[in-house]
Amino acid sequence: MNLEDFIENFAAQFDDTEPELFTAETQFKQLDEWSSLAALSIIAMVDDEYDVIIKGNDIISSDTIKDLFDVVVKLRG
Repeated sequence: MNLEDFIENFAAQFDDTEPELFTAETQFKQLDEWSSLAALSIIAMVDDEYDVIIKGNDIISSDTIKDLFDVVVKLRG
């Protein structure tokens, strides 16, 4: 599991946002396309791709994609 792949998988959950806008420092909740449905997509993606269950609070406490990646790494052990 690496950050670049995580960013790619994260970006794939968005239809209208250009992929190059997604970096480790992207504050994803500031994206125009961010919504509760996007959050659910991210939760499902993390479960499918990384076998980790994240909760809404994990997303709420994360500001950047890297922050969320760090949560997934920690939960994955």
